[in-house]
Amino acid sequence: LVLKMAKVCAIFGGSRGIGKAVAELLAQRGCRLAIIGRNLEVAQATARNLGAGQLALSCDVSNEQQVQKTFEEMQRNLGPITYLVNAAGINRDGLLLRTKTEDMIAQINTNLLGTMLTCKAAVRSMIQQQGGAIVNVGSVVGLKGNSGQSVYSATKAGLVGFSRSLAKEVARKQIRVNVVAPGFIHTDMTAHLEEDQLKEAILLGRFGEPHEVANAVVFLLETPYVTGSTLVVDGGLQLM
Repeated sequence: LVLKMAKVCAIFGGSRGIGKAVAELLAQRGCRLAIIGRNLEVAQATARNLGAGQLALSCDVSNEQQVQKTFEEMQRNLGPITYLVNAAGINRDGLLLRTKTEDMIAQINTNLLGTMLTCKAAVRSMIQQQGGAIVNVGSVVGLKGNSGQSVYSATKAGLVGFSRSLAKEVARKQIRVNVVAPGFIHTDMTAHLEEDQLKEAILLGRFGEPHEVANAVVFLLETPYVTGSTLVVDGGLQLM
């Protein structure tokens, strides 16, 4: 009897929202998980709810030393990484003329640079074991733009160009890189929005749920013939 090794998955931004929904789905599939968030207590609570053997770590993805240490810790505790999901993101909405430069930099550092740093570390680990899959969580706003979200939109559009290019670099190492681009999803990030008004712009007439995006993320992780792709999960928002 050949025992299949459990796949090891690192989920940045895994303690809440879309990342947490991905963690729940992968845990059901028998993956060993590292739940990584800025707040260690929240990450630990999420990891505990997923059952024994799941790792919780705290990391600021925009800090290269912290990312490095996080990957060393995962390797030590769980073994080499098979899947990487980048769901850590922040938004600080406002018109460009009113946006402070430090708020621009914070969004770029977390949403774009942070994903680049975790991908770099993950690819290094995946090359050694001949394969892996990465899903970066973008946004439909990165594709169609949105007034008051120019900086956020830029970071999410940047993820698409980055992921396509990385997909080309690592394909011969059997590593796949894809993007999922959610629309309006019920998370902390959208809790302050005027849902009734915004629903009218969505073909399916409602906000999405985190588990609906998680299904798409897991599809991209597990489907062996998809790479360099952007899967839009937005209830038809981008068509309106």
